Amino acid sequence: MSRKKKLEQFAELDRFENVLQCTDPQSSQAIRYDGEVVETRGHWRDGIFKNNNPLVTELACGKGEYTVALAQRDPGKNFIGIDIKGNRMHRGAKNSLALGLGNARFLRIRIEWLTHHFAPGEVDEIWITFPDPFLKKSKANRRLTSPGFQKMYRNILSPTGTVHLKTDSPELYEFTLETLMSTPGVSIIAQSEDIDRDGLNEGILSIQTHYEKLHRASGISIRYISWIYHAGVELLN
Repeated sequence: MSRKKKLEQFAELDRFENVLQCTDPQSSQAIRYDGEVVETRGHWRDGIFKNNNPLVTELACGKGEYTVALAQRDPGKNFIGIDIKGNRMHRGAKNSLALGLGNARFLRIRIEWLTHHFAPGEVDEIWITFPDPFLKKSKANRRLTSPGFQKMYRNILSPTGTVHLKTDSPELYEFTLETLMSTPGVSIIAQSEDIDRDGLNEGILSIQTHYEKLHRASGISIRYISWIYHAGVELLN
């Protein structure tokens, strides 16, 4: 994509009423399409969605395909696609507006800033869909299922909150299983090295991103893990 096209998309993103953006790593505020600065942390229901429905986030949402599809399927929940790549997020945000999805928003921040924008217990469900596996050992702490991120998820999730990982990376899948099994206070709800083989490719797991369709077409297995955290158990650093 040309630099000119990216700049055009960023300019358009600034005008989308379903997008909030923040560039300050210490801030709990974000900028709306109209330039107003709004408090996000602890105010997703009352201040942004203006209802008390369950809150679901998609981390590293990319083009927002999962966020949009989930919002279409379940109007009784609020969905937030989170990514730092505005030119990718642009497509999902635009599609969401075209579909009139009042229960979908997009937040442009780094995933590392999650606890600045979500209060303890505010989120009911987290989806991590095809994240960068960061295969180099030196970048293991950047994997979205590494212990540092697990602590963040535990902080923002409600007591009954669930985390879902969907990936085509066998390395990330194994890393995640090892991390979860060595972490106190975690229960794995479901796991599969091949959701097609194991009959898990229905319902919400039937949603396919553009890249997932390409992976499937080339014979790559889609892996899935879901887990919960138990209240009162401190996670390791």
